[in-house]
Amino acid sequence: MRRPSCVERVTELAPRSLYLYADLISINRQEGAIGKKHIKMKKIFTLRFMLISLFAAMSLAMNAEIIYTYGIFNYKLDTETKTAELLKYDGSGEEVVIPEIYTYYKENYKENFTIISLSKRCFYECSSYVTSVKIPPTVTSLGDECFWGCSSIISIEIPDSVTILGDECFCGCSSLTSVKIPPTITSLGDECFSGCSSLTSVKIPPTVTSL
Repeated sequence: MRRPSCVERVTELAPRSLYLYADLISINRQEGAIGKKHIKMKKIFTLRFMLISLFAAMSLAMNAEIIYTYGIFNYKLDTETKTAELLKYDGSGEEVVIPEIYTYYKENYKENFTIISLSKRCFYECSSYVTSVKIPPTVTSLGDECFWGCSSIISIEIPDSVTILGDECFCGCSSLTSVKIPPTITSLGDECFSGCSSLTSVKIPPTVTSL
């Protein structure tokens, strides 16, 4: 029996090779289409992420001040200066530590705000639970009646950054035994320590120009 020549065998395999090549082209095209679709979806997702961040930033910028509650604290955020005022303490813990920075989140947008003041009546009548408060070194003022009626407070750490204590700031803090006023204080509000019946002494630095 005659064996087929090399040319005949190549001729016989050619159609099969063409089919196989066509299949490979089809597969590559499908993979290419899938790859392009994946890239397109990735671009759409990235664009959506950028738009959400942009809209959140624009929304925050359009409002010069924002009132926001996070956990046990209520804040007023100033979007122009990136600072915050602590409006109200709504917790029930005995020892309160006020943070230096509050981080505001909205969608995919994040911004840090430095806490620079405690507002009027921030701890108003927290008489039955708060015993001590630690104020961060970023705070420069304590508002009027800030700790009014907080009869359980024993100690308060006033940092050197504070320059003003508002009117009746510690009024009615009957358990407060001692207060160290830093040399940075320039003004003590009216009746600042009125009703502090357990307070034995207060050392006022020479920097205070008004009482």
